Amino acid sequence: MKSRESQGMLLGLVGVIIFSLTLPMTRIVVQEFHPLLNGLGRALVAAVPAGALLAWRREAWPTRAQLKSLAVVALGVIVAFPVFSAWAMKTVPASHGALVNGLQSLFVAVYAAWLSHERPSPAFWACAALGSALVVGYALHAGGGSLQPGDALMLGAVAIGALGYAEGARLARQIGGWQVICWALVVAAPFLVLPVGWLGWQHHLQHPGPVALKTWLAFGYVTLFSQLIGFFAWYAGLAMGGTARVGQVQLLQIFFTIAFSAVFFGEAVAPSTWLFAAAVIATVIAGRKASVRSGAAPMPAAWRLER
Repeated sequence: MKSRESQGMLLGLVGVIIFSLTLPMTRIVVQEFHPLLNGLGRALVAAVPAGALLAWRREAWPTRAQLKSLAVVALGVIVAFPVFSAWAMKTVPASHGALVNGLQSLFVAVYAAWLSHERPSPAFWACAALGSALVVGYALHAGGGSLQPGDALMLGAVAIGALGYAEGARLARQIGGWQVICWALVVAAPFLVLPVGWLGWQHHLQHPGPVALKTWLAFGYVTLFSQLIGFFAWYAGLAMGGTARVGQVQLLQIFFTIAFSAVFFGEAVAPSTWLFAAAVIATVIAGRKASVRSGAAPMPAAWRLER
């Protein structure tokens, strides 16, 4: 069991590293694209390779109950988080948004207790609450003692996005991790065609010139990695190691996003940001040692691409 948990934590970390570039890349995209066009457009484009993979693998169609779960996943990780976080990136730096995004791990733990009947110990909840309190404290500190409009958007993104994470992890135990995100994208695609087409046409009318190469590259990243490939590892890790426990690894996303924002995008990072990030990482390490009783069945090997 310990090796399975460790493998789940490792897969979760891989997903977190991939996701850590999402906010910086989104900040680049929304300089030219409307947040809705970025948020919904990336899902529509990602649905193409997702559908091709499902067809190539000849995966069985989801049941009616699984379609309901996929609708919840789509609401969280295809609509709410991409759209709200894109709007937030128009007003706050990516490094600041990353700290607010750290609250998502606490929401994931709460949803895991509700949906998957996981039972974290008091020590685990204490570590999760402390890490989240540090995140809120940083947001207040960086905002001059008050939350910024972008913080409210990020809070909505993480609250609803975490529901998609937890429900996707529960469903991954039935059909596999990569299948969850692929089916969610395919199921959502028909509902995205008209709004994305209209938004794309409006963008063309308002900005008839060519789109910058860096914008296309950033959009390509949030499409293929943030919306698709990252979830392969993330959902598999949540299902294998436990949703609540592996979800806490997402607190480390703060560190990676801040580092990437500073190194690749030249965002100024105050020394206090690193102190807050280090303190949050300490809570993850402490929470890793706390017990979490699982009430869910183990995940099948179906998440792997090979039979």
